[in-house]
Amino acid sequence: MNAVVTRYRVMAYIVGVLFNALVFVGLPLEYLADQSWVAAGWTAHGFIYVLYLLAAFMLTRRLRLNLGQTLVVLLAGTVPVMTFVVERWVTRRFLSPTRPGRAEGASAQPPGSDGTAADDPTGAAHGTARGT
Repeated sequence: MNAVVTRYRVMAYIVGVLFNALVFVGLPLEYLADQSWVAAGWTAHGFIYVLYLLAAFMLTRRLRLNLGQTLVVLLAGTVPVMTFVVERWVTRRFLSPTRPGRAEGASAQPPGSDGTAADDPTGAAHGTARGT
């Protein structure tokens, strides 16, 4: 799983950096300074985007994401800055479900959702009495 995750994250950053450079630097150069070499950058982005699609699709299948989530991940490379946002979302939501401030290995469920402590105000689940 780590190789799939690493491949996806690397491709997301490469596609994001190249796409943003082309949109925010390349397009102005192409139209304002008549720099025709920018077209080669768009071609490179196209080839790299195909590799991103493969890496992202493999990750979404491994994580068993639904169709909507899969489409969001796959289409992130078509909107400037979106690959960074979606990569962060995938990493936080699906790859490292523990939230900041929680101990490693802590359950991602809220306290008491498994029928312990918070659902039992008397503390009987842990053999102690609460309150009085």
